[in-house]
Amino acid sequence: MNKLFTIFLLAFVANFVTAFAQSETPVVASIDTIAPASIDTIAPAAVATVAGVDEAQPEKPKGFFAKLKDYLSNKEVENKAGKGITWNFIGGPYYSSDTKFGIAITGAAYYRTDTTDLTLQPSFTSAYATVSTAKFWTVGLEGTAFFKRDTQRLNYNASFGYSPRNYWGVGYEAGSLDDEYINLKQYNAQIHAEYIMSFVPNFYFGPELEFNYFKANNKDLPEEALLQNDRTIRNYGLGVVLQYDNRDLITNASRGVYAYFSAMFNPKFLWNKFAFTKINSSLRYYHTAWKYAIIAAQLQGEFTLGNPAWPNYAMMGGNSIMRGYYLGRYRDRHMWAAQVEIRQRIYGRNGIVVWGGVGNVFHDKNSFMKNLLPNYGIGYRFEFRKRMNIRLDLGFGKKGQMGVIFNMNEAF
Repeated sequence: MNKLFTIFLLAFVANFVTAFAQSETPVVASIDTIAPASIDTIAPAAVATVAGVDEAQPEKPKGFFAKLKDYLSNKEVENKAGKGITWNFIGGPYYSSDTKFGIAITGAAYYRTDTTDLTLQPSFTSAYATVSTAKFWTVGLEGTAFFKRDTQRLNYNASFGYSPRNYWGVGYEAGSLDDEYINLKQYNAQIHAEYIMSFVPNFYFGPELEFNYFKANNKDLPEEALLQNDRTIRNYGLGVVLQYDNRDLITNASRGVYAYFSAMFNPKFLWNKFAFTKINSSLRYYHTAWKYAIIAAQLQGEFTLGNPAWPNYAMMGGNSIMRGYYLGRYRDRHMWAAQVEIRQRIYGRNGIVVWGGVGNVFHDKNSFMKNLLPNYGIGYRFEFRKRMNIRLDLGFGKKGQMGVIFNMNEAF
């Protein structure tokens, strides 16, 4: 039943979006780029009324669907003059194996911190809200601000939500047991910020800070289910970030390399009951292979050292990497995953993607390459603004696991 519903949902959203994209619409220049003209420079015949003919009547206000069509037909996302803020909104249904059917709304704001430097890619902030039939709900904010000719960057994200997730326990073996799980009624909040600076072109270094809050609201939950930990966990972390980035555009790169390394420390003197260190690393590569085709590859790792509590273990799945796996079904001290994706524009503003990947959760070096988890999928893309895509992905994993992701911008 879930597969039939998913196929129906894919067809419904694809038909709705492509209804506005049957023909290619040329990009319209921003009004700020058009040279101003005074009334004196306009030919008199253009302003005079013809004898016996009434002046043109004002246009009737456009209806909702006409405004929506105009909105989608305008692909421009950047303000050419570098002034003000450009807003974009999108919303629609989604489905995944963990959240079930839901509605997501996303709004993105593009702006410039230096309106005199038009070579600097615009800063952006994205706010989102989701709610689903499985009682999931989340609100969040994320973005990147560029300063001083891109020699300084502020990356940030914050979220708060309720997620009644199934919890299998820790380790690959626990996640492989289909029906042996508990439903964890979990509240969670996160704030993360990085301020990185560049002293050499494309290399960035700087501090980061993070706050995490988790609460399991199950009154009858056995202690062994949460590794003898408290039901409420708070983490306060400080860390360092090292980054290399020469991508042409962060949200939808067509070329370049991105390398990221982060070491987040959660010591006891920062009011942490459980002291641990979290290391995150990511390597991405983008290449334009042929006409309107981009090959994107990613290798990601997460490694937990010390004494983590139950919510701090590395988890497999989500809407960016290993799409299709229930987030958190497979969790352990460490995780690694790799994926390769081909992105092809097929007609006008419509495109498709296919990807394949593999990953694993493991406890120590002896289990690093054991029990590999496969991942593959297909997706639809609609460029509703210039180089900003709506994506609809259908991902598959081991034992028939699958998920549908509806989101803005590419997965990585």
